[in-house]
Amino acid sequence: MLTLPNILTLSRIFAVPLLVWLLWWPSWHLGYGLAYGMYCLMGITDYFDGYLARAQGAVSRLGIFLDPIADKIMVAAVILVLTGKGVITGVHVIAALVILLREIAVSGLREFLGGIRVSVPVSQLAKWKTTFQMVSLGSLILIPAVPGWSVPYTAGVISPFSVGIVTLWGAAVLTLITGWDYLRVGLKHMD
Repeated sequence: MLTLPNILTLSRIFAVPLLVWLLWWPSWHLGYGLAYGMYCLMGITDYFDGYLARAQGAVSRLGIFLDPIADKIMVAAVILVLTGKGVITGVHVIAALVILLREIAVSGLREFLGGIRVSVPVSQLAKWKTTFQMVSLGSLILIPAVPGWSVPYTAGVISPFSVGIVTLWGAAVLTLITGWDYLRVGLKHMD
């Protein structure tokens, strides 16, 4: 039960409160720098827990259950704090909200489908959505960490802000597409 992949997944869940604490003060540049490092480490453990589980033949029900929960907790916490602290503002909050709503809806749909023993595999497009989402949130965490890089949309300048916002909207678009795909599958199994 407590295999290395499951320990990595649990470490992501237990690290979320520390990540939120580090993100709580937008004017604390070092805190955001540490949060960025922690966020990257959490992303690496997300990759390796699945890789190791498959490579070692240690895929478990606990891991299948916890892995998506760990991802959703981390993403939701980061989006809420970055929005609350004014890193994600204006119309960009809509993209963040789309991501949050899809995460909640897909979780509920997976729970419903699991109850009737219907599996919905993760599509390649959903993996791209996750990649865009992770890059986006990591870039947005860097904005308060390195304030000189928070240059919005300047021609020829690639900044954490521009990467974060472009990939946030990319993730939101992919979120709508993959969310619709999951919903279509789910609707086939509803009375």
